[in-house]
Amino acid sequence: MGPVIKFFSSVKLAIALIILITLASILGTLIPQGRSAAEYAARYGSLAGPFGSLQLTRLYQSGWYLTLLLLFALNIAVCTVTRLGAKWRRAFGPPAAADAQALALLKTKSKFRLALPLAAARDRVAGPLRSRGYRLTEAGPAKGLSLLARKKRLGWFGSDVVHLGLLVILAGGFVSGLGGRRADLALLEGQTAEVPRASFKVRLDKFETVYYPRGGVKDWKSTVTVVENGAPVLTRVVEVNHPLSYRGYSFYQASYGRDWDASTVELVIKKTADPSFAKSVSLKTGERIAVNDPDVSHVAVRRFVPDLVIGEGQKVQSRSQEPNNPAALVEAWKGEERVFSGWVFARYPEFGQGHGAAKPPVSFVLKSYAAAPFSVLEAAKDPGANLVWLGCLLVTAGLFLAFYWPPREVRVVLEETQGKVEVTAAGQAPKGREGFEAEFEEIFESIRRPA
Repeated sequence: MGPVIKFFSSVKLAIALIILITLASILGTLIPQGRSAAEYAARYGSLAGPFGSLQLTRLYQSGWYLTLLLLFALNIAVCTVTRLGAKWRRAFGPPAAADAQALALLKTKSKFRLALPLAAARDRVAGPLRSRGYRLTEAGPAKGLSLLARKKRLGWFGSDVVHLGLLVILAGGFVSGLGGRRADLALLEGQTAEVPRASFKVRLDKFETVYYPRGGVKDWKSTVTVVENGAPVLTRVVEVNHPLSYRGYSFYQASYGRDWDASTVELVIKKTADPSFAKSVSLKTGERIAVNDPDVSHVAVRRFVPDLVIGEGQKVQSRSQEPNNPAALVEAWKGEERVFSGWVFARYPEFGQGHGAAKPPVSFVLKSYAAAPFSVLEAAKDPGANLVWLGCLLVTAGLFLAFYWPPREVRVVLEETQGKVEVTAAGQAPKGREGFEAEFEEIFESIRRPA
């Protein structure tokens, strides 16, 4: 065996590649794949740059990961091919003439004489073996006859079928890595979105969140319609673990949120000089409305944040999409004079920042807020998925052959001496030896003492 073939068929190389591929796949699971640079910067900060340089944000399409898969596939293929010939000859090749002395060295053996002619002795031996499912072939040594009985011969190839399944899975990984596509589609009810590199669109007809009795989220349900050539062609409810499939794409329920940038808030206006005064107004984020009051003529909500925190550089930002600390940036005018500007907190109505150092003539209470929910669907095209499933079936079949279909082999030498036939038999099985030994003993006991 040449040094190159020896290297690529090495078990040590296989173990090293499996470890590297496993570690890389763990990174690909922990680090979200295919997101925007801004999302990575927000999530990982200064590590976002190195992650991008090392291709960890598109790991399964990276050259170094595909190289690892290619080396592993080459290792499996070389290892299988170098051993396949010998296995094939053992399972299906013509038998060589057996030697009685060599058979006597095996552990599972039997030796006795039959008072029969050679042809009749052959039939006596062959009958019980065939009844147990063995297939017989024979060779003629100088002094008699040699029989080779084999069954469950495909069991020799269990590991090879497993290797073939792994190669098919790796091929599916290559196809998916090079041709797969993933994209997140955030849709409001009634909104239609283009599917990247597809000839159709999807529309969100309805979105609902199902809660447990204690308030936790139980399920998200998106009623989605596929629109092709301007006409609806398919409507399905997409849930977690229940995707919609169409033309090679699968649409998964990935997440949900609320469009807080287009939220509607209800404010209560109060006057410093008149504690009994309270007037409610409802307006959308970015909207300015007339109040028609002598002390406040217009009110506007410049921004709404569902979970306000102060980030780097004293910048206001939202910690999450949940309304854990909702706040609105409110401004009020009396004519052309701005009399109030500050954040109004729903949970802390007394806390806020007014316009200027003096106490403003008006204050606000954030009474309620609402935003339209949107559904985040992951559109995924995985062209190698069928290959991966086929590979999994092959691996399962190979494991079945390796562990539950062990091959069995019996060799018998018949030598005619002084009008009798001396029978020397021996057998072996790579697995299930105790069961094979019991079967071997039953077969040759029935031959020695026929009914």
